[in-house]
Amino acid sequence: MREFEKIKRLPPYVFAVVNKLKMELRHEGHDIIDLGMGNPDQPTPQHIVDKLCEAAQDGRNHRYSVSRGIPGLRKAVCAWYKRKFDVDLDPETEAIATIGSKEGLAHLAVAITSPGDLILTPNPAYPIHPYGFILAGADIRHVPMGPGRDYFEDLQKAVKDSWPRPKIVVVNFPSNPTAQVVDLDFYVKLVDFARENDLIVISDIAYAEITFDGYQCPSILQVPGAKDVAVEFYSLSKTYNMPGWRMGFMVGNSEIVGALAKIKSYLDYGTFQPLQIAACAAMNGPQECVEEIRQMYQARRDVLIDGMHKMGWMAEKPKATMFVWAEIPDEFKHMGSLEFTKRMLSEAGVAVSPGIGFGDYGDHYVRIALIENEHRTRQALRGMRQFLHAGAGG
Repeated sequence: MREFEKIKRLPPYVFAVVNKLKMELRHEGHDIIDLGMGNPDQPTPQHIVDKLCEAAQDGRNHRYSVSRGIPGLRKAVCAWYKRKFDVDLDPETEAIATIGSKEGLAHLAVAITSPGDLILTPNPAYPIHPYGFILAGADIRHVPMGPGRDYFEDLQKAVKDSWPRPKIVVVNFPSNPTAQVVDLDFYVKLVDFARENDLIVISDIAYAEITFDGYQCPSILQVPGAKDVAVEFYSLSKTYNMPGWRMGFMVGNSEIVGALAKIKSYLDYGTFQPLQIAACAAMNGPQECVEEIRQMYQARRDVLIDGMHKMGWMAEKPKATMFVWAEIPDEFKHMGSLEFTKRMLSEAGVAVSPGIGFGDYGDHYVRIALIENEHRTRQALRGMRQFLHAGAGG
């Protein structure tokens, strides 16, 4: 049997276990409420869809595009950053379109790392953050993230204790899966630290617009001099309900943007041009839809958290993202997150994501996505309550 070294470096995909059981239960006729994958359930705003349809009618848009993104899209990206963060960017040298954040992160890893380079990534983490670099041949050191920990102190310790010296630090705030957030002071310290230790910082702020209770997500590029050491990824998937469109971008340090552009010139021709034109309409057009989407997630969060607290499951109320990162109740922790998830799926009819799928430090947690309406969320809560009370013997 053939063995492929890069595939061997990937762990078993635990989410596949949950998905298989979910499909089996559905085939048996069970109503499964799926709160697992962070897959927005609402349609893309109509004015964005209309622009896609209009652009698709023009045959000139059916030809090969450009891997860096059309000039209008890169200008729209820079204008969006100026409005959102008051950050000035050059659309020619400091911005590049990506086919969603995952493609951009994976290809950036190929572009700027060599076998044996050491990369610091959070744990728990969105899987592409560590595994994009693992697939590129780099080595990973995990920086633990969680309650009672100071992430910046843990990052400092990881750099001090690592050999060879780390080359890249990946940060993701608001975090998927933990929903942890930071303020601008964190990035001020991080930029200074990166300069002192000759580190590249890759920031992922895919959930910058899905924020609650007055929290405002900062950008690392707001820090003076950040472009000397940092790049930042963003995605239209959550902000504009465009997950299947695969539209994202990276901005920041011109050398790193140029490296990604060169790699992408060999690997792709960019996404379908009407999609890029519609993405311009999303960022340049009316933004009321963004606030409506944010309010929808906040209402769902409140229903879910209130219901969990009433049943005694005291999950933390997130300030951002479309997820609740919930610590497994004490009486179930011994089974670990995968077994807990399987049992809740079978006995409550509710699918969530086991924390172990995001790293070893996540094994006492599950990630619950806010991807069902409030009625279905309440239905899920009823099943969860019955499952927890039965498991607790009451």
